[in-house]
Amino acid sequence: MAGIYIHIPFCKQACYYCDFHFSTSLKKKDELVSALAKELQLRKDEIKDIEVQTIYFGGGTPSLLMNDELQLLIDAVYENYKVAENPEITLEANPDDLSKTRILELSKSPINRLSIGIQSFFEHDLKLMNRAHNAEEAKECLSIATQYFDNISIDLIYGIQGASNTQWLQNIDIALSYNVPHISSYALTVEPKTALASFIKKGIIDDVNDEQAHEQFHLLKDKLEASDFIHYELSNFGKEGYFSKNNSAYWQGKPYIGIGPSAHSFNGKQRGWNVRNNTKYIEAIQQNELPIEIETLTTTDRYNEYIMTGLRTIWGVSLDKVERDFGKTYKDYLKEQAETFINQHLLYIDNKHIRVTKKGQFLSDGIASELFKLNLT
Repeated sequence: MAGIYIHIPFCKQACYYCDFHFSTSLKKKDELVSALAKELQLRKDEIKDIEVQTIYFGGGTPSLLMNDELQLLIDAVYENYKVAENPEITLEANPDDLSKTRILELSKSPINRLSIGIQSFFEHDLKLMNRAHNAEEAKECLSIATQYFDNISIDLIYGIQGASNTQWLQNIDIALSYNVPHISSYALTVEPKTALASFIKKGIIDDVNDEQAHEQFHLLKDKLEASDFIHYELSNFGKEGYFSKNNSAYWQGKPYIGIGPSAHSFNGKQRGWNVRNNTKYIEAIQQNELPIEIETLTTTDRYNEYIMTGLRTIWGVSLDKVERDFGKTYKDYLKEQAETFINQHLLYIDNKHIRVTKKGQFLSDGIASELFKLNLT
């Protein structure tokens, strides 16, 4: 299987914490949509023999595109690729774009999964992050969307300055009251060159509290697992049958094509990324050129990526797969490096798979980096 990710690089306004590629100007939207459709056509041979099972509109804010623009891009996928009979087609959307009329329109389109950027149900949090919607819009859109879509995911952010553990639990309770089957939740992180980083440096906003984020992560995990959610990836919780097929494919190393400025691609051996500039991207595509840089991954690169993604998931890292794909030397190295973390009860081995314990989950990325092999090949 393969996936297609389409990056829509437009937003109404800039969230203070975001370092993704986007523009708040929609002047080039028509040109950009045409370029996306053309890139889909230009790259059709890259996965011509592989069935596309997921189409994901990410961003940015994909819900800024009108339905006819989204349909144009979906049609371009079907015209140029071998598509599964019932693919998962996800649209990332913000609550302020999801009026009842818009939700009804989307429900009649091929899009069958909504990923809604709620982030918080509290005004203080939304203002601190400079979100374009308010708390009432967050609740209203979910009330309507759940009537028309079965497969809905929402995003929530924890570790927000000034948000107590009690308030965080209230956020989770409100989310659960809408019976959504999937929740993605992330710690508020301070990325360089963002407005949030600048405000913290100037003392306008307090720095994030890692200890509080750690506590809120475990409150989230306990609460959702008690409500029949499966914690299948570090930041993702889904009910049975509602795991994100798109994201699961990433974590399991399946190939995907990234369409649009700044979008990344992976074919198992190479990783590519498009230019992070809308104008340069459009100009290149109009000249029938792909504005992409490609890196051929070494065996060690691929091993390290597998360790990083595997430890974040319930599937863990297969020792048999490590030996099969990378060699016995890598398997022996992994077992030796993992021993310290096993003794600390942060990792465990079960049925020839290395997995993180509950104690180690919040630390999984750091643990993975300690298991990496130096790229000497």
